[in-house]
Amino acid sequence: MKKPLIAILGPTASGKTRLGVALARHLGGEIVSADSRQVYRGMDVGTGKDLGEYGDVPYHLIDIADAGHKYNLYEYLRDARHALADIERRGKQAIIVGGTGMYLEALLKGTELPEVPENSELRQSLRGKTLDELTAILAATKTLHNTTDVDTVQRAIRAIEIETYYAAHPDEAARAKNPEPLPALIIGVDVPRDTRRELITARMRRRFDSENMLAEVEGLIASGVDPEALIYYGLEYKFLTLHLLGRLSRAEMEEQLETAIHQFAKRQMTWFRGMERRGFKIHWLPYDMPENDFCSAVDGLLPDA
Repeated sequence: MKKPLIAILGPTASGKTRLGVALARHLGGEIVSADSRQVYRGMDVGTGKDLGEYGDVPYHLIDIADAGHKYNLYEYLRDARHALADIERRGKQAIIVGGTGMYLEALLKGTELPEVPENSELRQSLRGKTLDELTAILAATKTLHNTTDVDTVQRAIRAIEIETYYAAHPDEAARAKNPEPLPALIIGVDVPRDTRRELITARMRRRFDSENMLAEVEGLIASGVDPEALIYYGLEYKFLTLHLLGRLSRAEMEEQLETAIHQFAKRQMTWFRGMERRGFKIHWLPYDMPENDFCSAVDGLLPDA
């Protein structure tokens, strides 16, 4: 990259989209989303796309996959690099905005993942093994720095498949495991914990009461999206789908969803703090800064300021 990227990260409901758009408008830049669910078409309210906030600011990696598809890290890195190259070619400032820590960190770290094909024979040999057994197999091939690869049986099998491919393709493995970080100014949107909880609760109520989030999920199912795929996406889509399938009452759905979103925000912050421990410098700015002040603060942090 000829000019450093700007990345704006923060927990859900922190207002990072609004601030990112204000900064993009200030710098004549373009937004590259780092949100694992905003890639899906038709999943608007539950993912908080807030497309009306963008106005004339160009954005990338939103509405690029059909609901029901299981978009993954390989696809994200591929698509994000294409978007960044296009933005740079046109001389614009790229601003990455999102809260999916795994996507953000992998991109900023410069991670390159080969397109690892499915290994049917290997998958067959792993069929029926427990998550603990799969974790042990994976741990024998790599150091497990976190539990992301082994939070489900499917993820663990895929991780073993990737490590097996790397063992057979050492050149590709070397590129994947020795990334060159991208120069980036990283801004964190800082929200006090109690305020964050209030914002999450207020946003959830708004999505139910005025934005008709339940109707969105009903529409996705009516259009043919597999309910199990929606459950896989988690959070709003998981709990609303379980309610529509009759597995949760309305009260149970709302209570469990609110708890899950609070837990999700906590995990986001844990990931971002982990990024700092892993060497990423994050400049934290208050969530309630006026947009002009936020833009001025970022100006002061840019290398050429």
